[in-house]
Amino acid sequence: MTRTPPPTRPRTRARARAALLCAALLAVTVQTSAAAPAFAGGPGRPDGSDCVRTARPLDGEAREVLGITRKAKAELHLKSVELKVTSDGREVLTDALGESMTGVPAQPDMHFRAGSVAFSYVGTALLQLVQEGKVRLDDTVERWLPTLPKANQITLRMLATNTTGLHDYVTDPAFLAELEAHPFRQWTPNQLLAYPYSHPFWYKPGTNWSYSHANYVLLIQALEKITGTRIDKFLRERVTGPLGLDNTRNNFTPDIPRPVLHAFTSERGLYEESTFWNPSWTTAPGAVITTHVCDLARSAAAIGSGELLSHRSYRTLLNPGTVGLGHATATCPATICLEQTEARHFGLGVIVINGWVLQNPSFSGYAAIQAYLPSDRLAIAVNATKTKDTPDGNMAEVVAQRIAAALAPQAPLAIG
Repeated sequence: MTRTPPPTRPRTRARARAALLCAALLAVTVQTSAAAPAFAGGPGRPDGSDCVRTARPLDGEAREVLGITRKAKAELHLKSVELKVTSDGREVLTDALGESMTGVPAQPDMHFRAGSVAFSYVGTALLQLVQEGKVRLDDTVERWLPTLPKANQITLRMLATNTTGLHDYVTDPAFLAELEAHPFRQWTPNQLLAYPYSHPFWYKPGTNWSYSHANYVLLIQALEKITGTRIDKFLRERVTGPLGLDNTRNNFTPDIPRPVLHAFTSERGLYEESTFWNPSWTTAPGAVITTHVCDLARSAAAIGSGELLSHRSYRTLLNPGTVGLGHATATCPATICLEQTEARHFGLGVIVINGWVLQNPSFSGYAAIQAYLPSDRLAIAVNATKTKDTPDGNMAEVVAQRIAAALAPQAPLAIG
């Protein structure tokens, strides 16, 4: 596990664990208005959504996946589970179990916050720029980020791979206390970066590995300066648009496009709704995304297969030089500088575990995972919400692990 803050309040520690699970490997870790958005046309609901439950009767594989999900929902005391599984592009099962709110059934096309999934888009878009010769991964960032300490030593690769040595504000006790007290606060990048800047670096940039949300806040700022394009537009042009992810959007406010899957959490010591807590702390403005489970499954397959990248860039996505890094030092404990192995490591905006390529956001009552196994062309997308009795941690991971064990037993999705 990554570092747990000193004992302030139990739920503050729970928030730190949940936030780290949203992206950190081995820490195992929009536009919209009040009106309903326009959806891609399809044969589904009256609003035009084509993200609908798989038609019945189900075949044997789909029945197996549904049975696994129902059992997991009951055992983990989940309020809802949305899932989509595809194999070689073929739908195995799309479904939603449980409730969004009391008396409101969950539906597959309900939107939720996708957190660190955006990092996989940022990493893919960065590699596209490298392919085109517009930047090099080993360019230092002082021309774009002149106020960053050690900017002349830190490269784009280091920001994208979490090898800068910057502290993670999400585990800073002072930040956690402020976030817990004011969950609706709108954060600016400078306010977030003040926390890691107040600490010395864990190590010399590029020599070790440690997860920090600050790296992607900074990388997004650099990309905006490199391209002259706001990050939400850049990612729409480069990733979500080409992939047809019409329900994956940035939002500059805490609003979520309708229909909404509501979230609940006990992070602050009581079970309460957290759907519209402000997510501005999760990364830089313009990359705070919402999605639905069908887009998440499409995203899993496209990012996990390197659909938008050359073969060389795809290899870099999966291992940009992180394998072999991660070791405790006199200044960085083993709970922070985590070992990166061939079987389990952080890539360039993605996590690689036993051949699976994934991202696993978890915060403010939402927990999700997009996972793709290239060898089997198997995509698993799960989103889950909590009851007051749900265990701590990303329970969408647990559901996905059980599905993976049934469909690809030779490649355990062993996150925890």
